Amino acid sequence: MTRREAVQNAILHHPTEPVPYSVFFTAQERQRVADWLGDPHFTDRLGGYISTCDYSGDCVPVEGRPGYFRDDFGVVWNRNGVDKDIGVIERPLFAEPDLSLYRLPAPDEAKLHARFRALEAQKTENYKIAMLGFSLFERAWTLCGMEELLTYMITDEEFVEGLFEEITNWNLAVLDIALQYSFDAFHFGDDWGQQRGLIMGPRCWRKYIAPCVRKMYERVRRAGRAVSQHSCGDIHEVFGDLIDMGLNVYQTFQPEIYDIEKMKREYGGDLTFWGGISTQKLLPYATPQEVRETTRRIIGTLNRNGGYIAAPTHSVPGDVPPENILAMLEVFTDGRLSASLWGK
Repeated sequence: MTRREAVQNAILHHPTEPVPYSVFFTAQERQRVADWLGDPHFTDRLGGYISTCDYSGDCVPVEGRPGYFRDDFGVVWNRNGVDKDIGVIERPLFAEPDLSLYRLPAPDEAKLHARFRALEAQKTENYKIAMLGFSLFERAWTLCGMEELLTYMITDEEFVEGLFEEITNWNLAVLDIALQYSFDAFHFGDDWGQQRGLIMGPRCWRKYIAPCVRKMYERVRRAGRAVSQHSCGDIHEVFGDLIDMGLNVYQTFQPEIYDIEKMKREYGGDLTFWGGISTQKLLPYATPQEVRETTRRIIGTLNRNGGYIAAPTHSVPGDVPPENILAMLEVFTDGRLSASLWGK
């Protein structure tokens, strides 16, 4: 069985051994592990089952302002603080809820074609996923400000609906380019959850977000590709909605938020869960042995009857000890990747 077939089996909810897995890193953690191993190319040796290409609104440095970056939408990000990987927005581009104040740029078709073509051309037996980050709610709040957007959802419904429609149409244009190429699934990144419940609540999610998500999922499903959705936080209130819309894979699945036994029992027949190994509590703070034991337990629960892709719950952040990465990989690979591989 190829790695691609293993992921396909997981999504079809067929019991799959070994369990497919993936591991992605923030820039800081990648460098930390590379320095510890003395191997700048260590990610080539991890044996993950998934290959991706991502478009999230590429950032370029702002001249004369170290640590500041401007994305393709004109938003300036400050990476000098705690979040050095993404950053925080300097200021909203919408000073008030008026659509005439800003227009989304046209998609850079040449860049998008090159990116998706490169994924198609990869000589790999991995499952291939094209990704669109900041795909709706996140794109809107980066333009408006988080608190402002949530306020507009109550006070300026017409503005929010219009803005979400413009973002959705932009995304559909990207999908029309992406779906010209061969890959297995399309993955949308859009954080809707907080530690308990949806940021905007289920009513606003269903009013503003659900109609747009449905359109995007339908475009992908009509092309015969699987649909994957990333959202941090607790979004279980809308799992049923997402299943009805045709979602196949939910990432990321945070064990400090979800009762994993309950969620597997209630939704595991419809959703494939991708994640489950905590980057919030387990990987930064546990011992390597605790990482091994917890990883085995989570795989045992979430892989019952298939429907699981093992992974950290997010790109591994810079506070995770490299020893814990190797402990997790040792379980993922049933010992094939271990500390001895790098002489550690």
